[in-house]
Amino acid sequence: MTIPWLSLFGGMLLGVSATLLLLLNGKIAGISGVLTGLMTPKKKDYAWRWLFVLGMISGGAAGVYFFGAHVPTEYTISTPLLIIAGLLVGIGTRLGNGCTSGHGICGIGRLSVRSIVATCVFMLVAGITVFVRLHIL
Repeated sequence: MTIPWLSLFGGMLLGVSATLLLLLNGKIAGISGVLTGLMTPKKKDYAWRWLFVLGMISGGAAGVYFFGAHVPTEYTISTPLLIIAGLLVGIGTRLGNGCTSGHGICGIGRLSVRSIVATCVFMLVAGITVFVRLHIL
């Protein structure tokens, strides 16, 4: 069995960065919350959000440049279906009061019951979606 070192290292970086943001800044590293804060800015709460988003973009670019990470450029589904999927993710994020990063990484780390339940629901729905996509459709 091969150990996926890059995935393990990436997960460790996510955990450390989320912990540091919470300990040093008192903020939760949930992407939907970060982006929502950019759309409804408050004076003192604006700069760190932009730095967070720029760090995600530059981190992705660094992954492609330094590690040769593959970024898909062709999709096997239609553009309308891709748009519908994106809208459903956005609606689910709003209904769930957060995204997988906020609930799964930060919420579970804080032992939030709401986040544990939300993450279990995310994973269950993801499993059902994969099953339907691969075995029924």
